[in-house]
Amino acid sequence: MAGAKLSKSALERLQAEFHDLTTRGRIEVADKIERAREEGDLKENAGYHAAKDEQGHMEGRIRQLEYLIDEPEIVQNQVYALVYDGDSDDMAERYMIGNMEEEIDDADVISSTSPLGAALSGASAGDSITYDAPNGSMTVKVLSVDSV
Repeated sequence: MAGAKLSKSALERLQAEFHDLTTRGRIEVADKIERAREEGDLKENAGYHAAKDEQGHMEGRIRQLEYLIDEPEIVQNQVYALVYDGDSDDMAERYMIGNMEEEIDDADVISSTSPLGAALSGASAGDSITYDAPNGSMTVKVLSVDSV
């Protein structure tokens, strides 16, 4: 089963997070649980319950990371600079279509299944695109497309 579509930098960041959580993270949470157990009655032990909640959240994130980094498809993402109909070019917004785990400076990450993401897929600089947004039909002009 193929994992997620990720850029090389996102994959490396997620692999590092996975390694940290499965080593240091698990050890720290186990220590917190053990210290809280030593305080006595577990039914009314807020520290114990907080540590168990933290452990549950961390294990959920570990499972999510396992899925994302298992046989990922490495992709080169595109950043689209665009303006909405009626706006001037100096009001341009930058969007990258990609996995929500991607991080990029000065651009918002949007899903390829979002209305704007689906409309921008394959667009080129100079294209005007109309798409159906939740609040009605929107038109954008693509100013540039850069690979990142």
